[in-house]
Amino acid sequence: MKLKLDITPDLVAAMAAEVKAGEKAVTAAMREAGTGLKTAWRGQITGAGLGRRLANSIRSQTYPKAGESLNAAALVWSKAPVIVGAHDTGPLIRSKEGFWLAIPTEAAGRGLRGGKITPGEWERRRGLRLRFVYRRRRPSLLVADRARINKRGQAVASRSKTGRNQVSAPIFLLVPQVKLPKRLDLDRDTERAHDSLPAMIVANWVDARL
Repeated sequence: MKLKLDITPDLVAAMAAEVKAGEKAVTAAMREAGTGLKTAWRGQITGAGLGRRLANSIRSQTYPKAGESLNAAALVWSKAPVIVGAHDTGPLIRSKEGFWLAIPTEAAGRGLRGGKITPGEWERRRGLRLRFVYRRRRPSLLVADRARINKRGQAVASRSKTGRNQVSAPIFLLVPQVKLPKRLDLDRDTERAHDSLPAMIVANWVDARL
């Protein structure tokens, strides 16, 4: 007795085609998941009122950068990880020197390039010395004496020789620590993206075979 087995289509070719379809499916799913997570994170940031600039710091990249692989992966990250991470975790912030955190009031104005101004920078730019005012149950103050409030609501040096319109203006609030509110929940969107991957791979695998 002689037995003969013919496999049509060729088994090797069929397996190769299936692997190729799998590579396309996994790579496409990872690219889709990475892009979706980037969009979700950016949406959280703008929704929390943290601005488009910080939202645009979220980037994504699929690996391999060229070609397709069953081991494809997606990386989503921020180019401003310290700022984004702080709003995601809500940390307790203390002064590096162990003393006070100086929080500028409206009268302080802005620092160079629009950033928050420091007490040292304020004194150099305004030509006034700041006086420390201790308050037991409320934030202590750094106050500018013999100042005036300009049209922008900022304290500047007064040139009045009679003392007219001169004020002692609180420039900084001094606190030992600040609890930053948690304004983001990046893990929530990350888990959703992770949980959606199996279905996305299957959907892309079916499309690749059609």
